[in-house]
Amino acid sequence: MLKEAIYHRAGNNYAYAYDEKTLHIRLRTKKGDADKVSLIYGDPYDWTKDGWQTSSSPMTLSGTDEWFDYYLIEIQPPFRRLRYGFEITSGDETVVYTEKGFYDEAPFDDTAYYFCFPFLNAIDVFRAPSWVKDTVWYQIFPERFANGDLSNDPEGAVPWGSEEPKKDNFFGGDFQGVIDHIDHLVKLGVSGIYFTPIFKAKSNHKYDTIDYMEIDPQFGDKETFKKLVKVCHENGIKVMLDAVFNHSGYYFEPFQDVLKNEEKSRYKNWFHLREYPIVIEPRPNYDTFAFEKTMPKLNTENPEVREYLLKVARYWIEEFDIDGWRLDVANEVDHSFWREFRTAVKTAKSEAYILGEIWHDSMNWLQGDQFDAVMNYPFTNAALEFVAKNTIDAKVFAEKITAVMHMYPENVNEAAFNLLGSHDTKRVLNFCDGNKDKMKLLFLLMLTFKGTPCIYYGDEIGMTGEIDPGCRKCMEWDEEKQDLDLFNHIQTLLSLRKEHKVLANEGKLSFISAKGKTLLYEKSSYDESILILLNAGDAAVEKSFIIPEGYELLFGNDASEVIPPYGFSMYRKK
Repeated sequence: MLKEAIYHRAGNNYAYAYDEKTLHIRLRTKKGDADKVSLIYGDPYDWTKDGWQTSSSPMTLSGTDEWFDYYLIEIQPPFRRLRYGFEITSGDETVVYTEKGFYDEAPFDDTAYYFCFPFLNAIDVFRAPSWVKDTVWYQIFPERFANGDLSNDPEGAVPWGSEEPKKDNFFGGDFQGVIDHIDHLVKLGVSGIYFTPIFKAKSNHKYDTIDYMEIDPQFGDKETFKKLVKVCHENGIKVMLDAVFNHSGYYFEPFQDVLKNEEKSRYKNWFHLREYPIVIEPRPNYDTFAFEKTMPKLNTENPEVREYLLKVARYWIEEFDIDGWRLDVANEVDHSFWREFRTAVKTAKSEAYILGEIWHDSMNWLQGDQFDAVMNYPFTNAALEFVAKNTIDAKVFAEKITAVMHMYPENVNEAAFNLLGSHDTKRVLNFCDGNKDKMKLLFLLMLTFKGTPCIYYGDEIGMTGEIDPGCRKCMEWDEEKQDLDLFNHIQTLLSLRKEHKVLANEGKLSFISAKGKTLLYEKSSYDESILILLNAGDAAVEKSFIIPEGYELLFGNDASEVIPPYGFSMYRKK
């Protein structure tokens, strides 16, 4: 037994309250090392003349990644508090693992040896909005979705789709265009829209905010936006806006005052200015997003900045009834601000969704006091490597996804924002080198995974584009140029996800087989089981799957004899 690989901590993703009664406890061991793991546990105050009263229950192997096995147990302590340790058996060796280390036999003379979950306080339970688990998002880059009102086109705008997207060109996309095409979203089956920034800005992407309290005039006015939110809500669609609070734009009035008055500016402490005079070229001497001179970093430790941004957060909820905020460059803003932000947002609307843009391990932001979710790029990367890029096989993919599933508590995973592409990446079809069958597999993986998935506008009809600005083409509204087969594929998956909750967040994902480029996994709950088989390779696999008795084909190819290249089968237990 490799004791150095055994790991647990009494918190975060290893010991947490799943709900007001239930604790989830996990243990990590070396891959293939343990034959059996049990939890030894008891109430720390439950003593009799015979000593501390404990119980022992077996833990379940919940997954295996490249290096480790993970074990899980769900337990409901009658008095909401627990002391616990682990009994681990490997061959002829058995050890007891506690907070104080390893023992040949469990020490029962003092509960101080053991890991401690002091008390399950209801207020400490991680709670994302309940509606998020059933939501499928659709990301819209407003300048490129649809031009519904020519009268508000920015100066120099070119006709819709008349040229390739550039860093600085405009096509006139606006709110009226979204309203005009709401039926497209309803038909597809999405239930949430994530808008990239809509506030007044100079660029076409709007991540360089000039005024956080005003709509950019090229999108319409506040009345049109209010109408858009109303239309969305009438069609069962939530609305989430992009908050760029890490940095402002170059033409943000306080920054312009700083440029004009330098150290005499009343706004000098709104930014991170390193010295005077202020220098813009060749590299700014003030902190920015990356080294982008037009995006000066805001000082969110400054009380005036905090007050201003929190006012912004409340205003768009209270005045326009939006349903959530996506937070740009969220990891570069201090935790203290995000805690205040959460309080402000949840006070304005308790069921508002708070999503952080973070590309790495985000446990520090997901403990119930800051975000409800982050953008799940670890899932994105694993799926693209397996299907689109063909750089890993099914076994490695299953290991990577298992690691992703164990990065966070289960109730955090249920609200995770899953995506395949966005305005920050090249198009999914480009990742797939134009192979639409690969793209179908990617959507199959995402739409049968735990969390809340997001479709980037136009991916559902096969739009192409390299990384920014190529991924920001005008939406194609000519049906003759749309891939309607791809649209129907995604539409069917969304319909199945809605009809069979086991495919979404009410099902446990278990990998059954991963060989070569063929993957078999199950989504199961107490009353339903769906098997999903896919071939991410370019060659057919013969006799790849023996259909269990009592299962029927739900979607895809009949795999009883062969599964074609990039083919898939979905079977449901009758």
